[in-house]
Amino acid sequence: MRTTKASAAVTRLNSRDPEHHYSLGMTASGFFYLLRASDDQPAEKISGDLTMEEFVELCNRTGPQKQVRVSKLDVAFEKQLVNRAK
Repeated sequence: MRTTKASAAVTRLNSRDPEHHYSLGMTASGFFYLLRASDDQPAEKISGDLTMEEFVELCNRTGPQKQVRVSKLDVAFEKQLVNRAK
């Protein structure tokens, strides 16, 4: 169960950043670390030993971020909230 959440975070990271291949490593004491490999370079360790929550947070911050889609209705609703607050 612990590695499922961490591996899902790495899968999301790999889908956002096609230039690198990310993978996770796990120490004997249960800590995780992030590995990154390019096409022409071997895998390198890019993080220290982290707990699962810290590891997932690191994976979510690393690489290009996904753009959030905003619809016209969302924009109109935000505008309505601003006008109501005044």
